[in-house]
Order: sequence, then structure tokens, then C-alpha cells
Amino acid sequence: MQIYVVKPGDSLWAIARRFGSAVETLSALNQLSDPARLVPGLALAIPGGETGPRRSAETNAYVYPNAAESVLAETMPAVTTLCPFSYAATEEGELAPLEDERLIQAAYRDAAVPLLTVTNLGESGFSSRIGHAVLTDSAVQDRVLEGILALVREKDYYGLNINFEYLYPFDRDSYSRFVARAAQLLHPLGCPVSTAIAPKESDDQPGFLYAAHDYAQHGKAADRVILMTYEWGYTFGAPQAVSPVNRIRRVLDYAVTVIPRGKLLMGFSNYAYDWTLPWKQGAAARLLTNSAAQELAVSRGAEIRYDPAAAAPWFNYRDAEGRDHVVWYEDVRSALSRLKLVEEYRLAGVSVWTADALWRPALAALESLFDVEKLI
Repeated sequence: MQIYVVKPGDSLWAIARRFGSAVETLSALNQLSDPARLVPGLALAIPGGETGPRRSAETNAYVYPNAAESVLAETMPAVTTLCPFSYAATEEGELAPLEDERLIQAAYRDAAVPLLTVTNLGESGFSSRIGHAVLTDSAVQDRVLEGILALVREKDYYGLNINFEYLYPFDRDSYSRFVARAAQLLHPLGCPVSTAIAPKESDDQPGFLYAAHDYAQHGKAADRVILMTYEWGYTFGAPQAVSPVNRIRRVLDYAVTVIPRGKLLMGFSNYAYDWTLPWKQGAAARLLTNSAAQELAVSRGAEIRYDPAAAAPWFNYRDAEGRDHVVWYEDVRSALSRLKLVEEYRLAGVSVWTADALWRPALAALESLFDVEKLI
């Protein structure tokens, strides 16, 4: 795969002719709603040009139950493990039901394998209190693990993914022991266990998101460890790239010192944010898919710029009410920049949050660099 960045005066017809492709091919690959409209700075994926041997890599993907069948059909061939999101534990040790049968079937249909994903999600998001109950009350924990084992058997899950976030810092050791206990119960069944942990740059990084995640202990107990290397730019935060490569590197530099490289999956964001300017503390950004962000830039005639340090595209526009906006999203350049870290750091692969929205340029970037591993 090659990349071409649109210049003033370019047309898709001329670009296709230059690379020996077709307008229809480039339009479909890059999800262009109107092939006649381009803007300067738009990065286009161009098929072909791969040379040399490729290594294999794993792709984990989180997905919500309402994901479109058409998206699953295009995405599953590039997926190793699929995590339907999610079975939420309660303070009493129950697991809230999840309509996951369609996702399990979609995974197995394309030789991906489903992992039962358990979280400490409550009514208002990740709950420290629920996490504390599961991690410290032996009766509650027993019920959670019994429920996990029952669902693994009943629904033919291949393994388990544990994603507990915003835990009390004093629950750090309890969380590590819970992961180890889950692995001890599931490994005799032939079921692997993975965990998702916050993007730390040091062991003592403070904050509810970070403190209870012990990289070294998770690396010992789990078969795979997902680094959630995204959300630097987030809903209530200041405008910036969602997954800046320079910040991801700092997380990886630390992670590989305490977790075996072959267990690590780097988080791979698949979404964008639109901030109203001037930004004020507490103001919420609007969540977009990458294709919607690209379409917004084209419809507004906005020039797309690229931050080389973050390896991420962004643009400004003005809405109908006269308000200025900035949008940070992902394009084929940023996808390739992040995927190349897998090879550089010799990681097991990537974990996509989330695979609900189709972003063909990222799939093309993945397939240009790696052969996706299949476990069945």
C-alpha cells in the first residue's frame, strides 16, 4: 500500500491514473462519499506496492452488540480475538446479561475467537465501588468467577478479557490477585486470559485510572496485556490527538521493561473528536467516526493538516452558527505510524477500540504490514 496526500488542484481521476488504479477503487478504499470532492491534505490509501516478507501479528477488537452486520463482515477477517463489550459485574457478584450470540457467531464464522469481557461498569460508567466489592469480598468474587466459568462453557467462549478501570489505588494488589486467580481457573480449560490496563509511563503514575494497574503482575498472570494507548484527547479534555505516537512511545518504553513483549497488544483507537473553540474546561467534545470526520472536512472545504510528532491529522472549520471547531482524527498515515510500532517494539499486535465503525484505510494499513494470526 502507498499513501498520497492531496494537493490543491488534484482530482481523484488524475490520482487514480497516476497510480494505475481506478476512481471506483480509490473511492471505495478511502470511503469517499463524493469522488469529485477532495481537499488539500487529505491522505489517500493507494493499493499495491508491498514488498518483502511480512510477520504475523494479532488483532484484538472490542465491539458493542449493536455493531452492523456489514461492518462485522468486512472486519472479522482481520481479527484474531473479538471482545463483545461487556458483561458488567455488580456489587453482589452477578453478571449483567449481554446479547452476544450474534457477535460470537460472527467471530467463529471468520476464524476469529470470542473472549468473554467482564468489566466493573455501573450505571454511570466504570465504578470503583463495584470493583472494590469484586476484588475484596470473597463471596462476591466467587460468584463472579462462577458466572464467568458458566458463560464460557454455555456460550463457547474461547477465553476471558478482564477490563476493570478507575479502581481505588488501594485495590492494586487485590486486582492483581484477581487476575491471577482467574487465570488459574481458566487455564485448565484451555482458555487464555487477557487484561486491559491504562497507559502508564511509570509504575508509580498517580490517578484513579492508573494506580491500581500493576504492569509487572498483570504481565506475569495474564496471557495477553492490552495497553489502552488512547484517550489523550478525550470527551472532556483539551483538544489534542486521541492517540499521539510520541505519547504511545513513552508508554511502550516503560511497558516492555516489565511485561514480555510477546504478551503486549498496543491499543489502537478507531474514532475522532470534534471540539468547539475556544475550548473551556469541562466542555464536551463530540465523538465522530474517522469516516465522518473525513467527510466533515471535505464538506466544509477544510484543509487537513498533520502533526508529525503526534502522527495525527487535524483540521479547523466554522459551523452554521459561526462557531469555530477543531477536529482530531485518524487517517491512513496515522494508522501506519502506530502499526509500525508493533514491529519496532516487537509486540504481539494491536487491540482496536472499537471495531463498530468501519475504517477501511486502517484495515488496508494493517494488511499491508502483517498477516493476521488466527487461533483456529
